[in-house]
Amino acid sequence: MTSPIERAAAAVASPLRAFLHAESAGGIVLVAAAGTALVWANSPAADGYIQFWQQKITFGGGPASVSLDLRHWVNDALMVLFFFVIGLEIKRELAVGELRDPHAPRSCPP
Repeated sequence: MTSPIERAAAAVASPLRAFLHAESAGGIVLVAAAGTALVWANSPAADGYIQFWQQKITFGGGPASVSLDLRHWVNDALMVLFFFVIGLEIKRELAVGELRDPHAPRSCPP
C-alpha cells in the first residue's frame, strides 16, 4: 500500500515526465519565463527584478575566483553553452542527419 505522499508524487511525476519528453517543452518554458520577466520588470516590484540581476555569483576561491553579476553569467557563460549545443546539433545533422548529402532532394513540410 502506498502512502498519500507517494500517490501525490506519482500524480505529479507522470504528467511532468510526459511534458519534459515533448518537443515543445523547451519553447513553452522559454515563453513562460519571458512572460514572467516582462511582467516582473514592468510591475511595482521592478526594483526586485533589477536587484535579482545584480546579485554577485562567485566561482572558485582566492586568486582563481571569478565574480560576476547574474546578468554577466547569463550573457557570457550560458550563451557560450547555448552556441556550443547549437554547434553540436549542426555537426550531428552534417554527419548523420538531413544535411549529410548536399545533393539529396529536400521535402518541405506542409
